[in-house]
Amino acid sequence: MKSQDDMPPPDRLPTIDGDRVSLRWIETRDVDDLFALFSDPRVTEFWSWPAFTAREQAALLLAAIHRHFREGSLYQWGIVVRGEDRLIGTCTLASIDRTHLRAEVGFALASARWGRGLMGEALALLIDHAFGPMGLQRLEADVDPRNLRSLALLERHGFVREGYQRERWRVGGGVQDSVLLGLLARERPPRP
Repeated sequence: MKSQDDMPPPDRLPTIDGDRVSLRWIETRDVDDLFALFSDPRVTEFWSWPAFTAREQAALLLAAIHRHFREGSLYQWGIVVRGEDRLIGTCTLASIDRTHLRAEVGFALASARWGRGLMGEALALLIDHAFGPMGLQRLEADVDPRNLRSLALLERHGFVREGYQRERWRVGGGVQDSVLLGLLARERPPRP
């Protein structure tokens, strides 16, 4: 019988179903939705890169997502409303470190879908997968301190503010600070 370590890596991320949303593999057919998501300046306001201005940027992002998945350093799922299957956001585990059992979380949701609890459900699915099947013990987040919605969402899920880095990112001619947050598997509260 083969152990998990002897098994070949999967060729795509698993689909993770919640009550209202699913996290699924991002495919070529999603490039237009990726472009719509990341060309919205409301979505990218606090990101470490400016809003997309050309569809080709979304195609390059998808190629990078797939390349980093094959390398094992980044798992980025598309968020879809169950029954619709159109990408409305992304949920990410980046800088995956299997030696130290940690990763960074990231997420984006189409601004037209804000305020409905969809991102909260997607983030809970991501955390469950990271601490469950992946066996990670620590998750981290890097958030612009002006991004009050993301900070509140992470804190509802048990993330704790652990540090502050001044002038960490230079984006679109501006400078952004970072709030650093962490969540340990052993300290995770019950789902909000």
